[in-house]
Amino acid sequence: MPSVIETVDVDVPVTTAYNQWTQFEEFPQFLSFVESITQQDDTHNHWKVKIGGAEREFDAEITEQLPDERVAWNSIGGKDEHAGVVTFHKLSDTSSRVTVQIDWKPEGFVESAGALLGVDDHAIKKDLQNFKQFIESRGTEDGAWRGEVPRD
Repeated sequence: MPSVIETVDVDVPVTTAYNQWTQFEEFPQFLSFVESITQQDDTHNHWKVKIGGAEREFDAEITEQLPDERVAWNSIGGKDEHAGVVTFHKLSDTSSRVTVQIDWKPEGFVESAGALLGVDDHAIKKDLQNFKQFIESRGTEDGAWRGEVPRD
C-alpha cells in the first residue's frame, strides 16, 4: 500500500489550523480532488472525489480525534481503501505545522503507475499549500468541532 507523508507550516495558531481542518464540508475549497463532503454525524462523512478523471464516492469514519493534535480516519465500504492521519504541532503562538499521512490502495494500472511516479505525493503537497493559503488569507477558522473521538 503506497504511503504519502507531507508537511506544511502555516502562519496561524495550532488551534486555528485544527479548527478549520474539522470543517470537512469546506475541503473542496482547498483540496483539488474533493468535489464534496457531507458530514453525516460526528464520526462519519460521505466523500465525492475526482481522481485522474474518475469520479468516486466513499464513506469515511473518524477513528481518532484529539483537539489541536490529530484527526485519523479510515474509508469504510466501497472499493476505495485508504486511511490517514493529520497531526497538528505548535511551532509558536502564531504558527503551526500540519502533517498529513495517507495510506491507500491504488486501483488499476493508472493509479499504480501514478503511485510509483509520486503523483500522489505531489498532489498532497500542492493541496497542503492550498490549505496554507486558504487559512492564512482568512486568519481565522470558519467553525470548529472540539469533541474527542477516543482511539479504540
